[in-house]
Amino acid sequence: MKRFAGSAALLALMFAPMTVPTCALAQAFPNRLVKVVVPYTPGSLTDAAARGVAQRLSEMWGQPVVIENRPGAGTTMGAEHVAKAAPDGYTLLFADHPTYVIVPHLFSNLSYSPLTDFAPITIVFRTYPVFALANAVPAKTFKEFLAYARANPGKLSYASFGNGSFPHVATEQLKRMAAIDLVHVPYKGGAPAITDLLGGRVALLMASYGTFAQAEKAGKVKIIAAATEKRIAVRPDLPTVSESGVPGYSISVWFAMAAPGGTPPAVLDRIHADVVKILRDPGPDGFNEKFMKPQSVEPGGYSRAEFASIIRTEYAQWGRLVRAIGVKLD
Repeated sequence: MKRFAGSAALLALMFAPMTVPTCALAQAFPNRLVKVVVPYTPGSLTDAAARGVAQRLSEMWGQPVVIENRPGAGTTMGAEHVAKAAPDGYTLLFADHPTYVIVPHLFSNLSYSPLTDFAPITIVFRTYPVFALANAVPAKTFKEFLAYARANPGKLSYASFGNGSFPHVATEQLKRMAAIDLVHVPYKGGAPAITDLLGGRVALLMASYGTFAQAEKAGKVKIIAAATEKRIAVRPDLPTVSESGVPGYSISVWFAMAAPGGTPPAVLDRIHADVVKILRDPGPDGFNEKFMKPQSVEPGGYSRAEFASIIRTEYAQWGRLVRAIGVKLD
């Protein structure tokens, strides 16, 4: 017994130096500036959400949390920067789901993998993707739009936020499933695409419901279907694409945070816990009241394991879709 006790004590001493630094790092985190990389230009929905979360984290941590915009190459410039950053929690990624599950399939030789080079933190919120139709198109419902598109192949255009963006890939999937011919018009971001939709220079655009809600009320655009699996809570009267002539069609759109792969679990747990606190703050000045409700988005707050599972599942699903429609960016 004495020999066993001595051996146990020796083992404890041997492993102590390995565990103390990790614990100390988690307890001290953060003790300096934290950088949140957004792979889009300032002014986007992703950027606005990231800034809202960063401000609140800064207040909680007593340290500056700054946004660094790194747009370009289909979000891969910003994503690669985070993937190759030191795995210490001081460089984080805030991006929408294409960065994690679509864009990697669009390039042949990425220098990182979202499945191994990112440590998932949580989904911050989900949006309700809908299809909006320009007033110039003589259709009021999604079924009428399908009929008009089939009767006029190649005469209608659809906008996207750029090649490889989720409105691009998702609308190409719609074309494939609905057997319609639409012309793709890629834009460098959401603002110019929305402007041209409202001006009637393009016929169709998929984006979040909050993007079009006020324009629809003003009679400037027609929201004709929800691209979600079920009808959305904020517009229960709005049919889904699936029930409007394209059975089985649905798109999941989310915005999430991740750290470089290899970041200590204790640090990830700290970041996750504090982000979830922000998402669940019921106060009048909380992120929910100030950002999520005005944007008509659904709060996230999934566990790290749940988010990791979502990435793996949707990575495979979008990979099959990208291969089926043949979209590539290189």
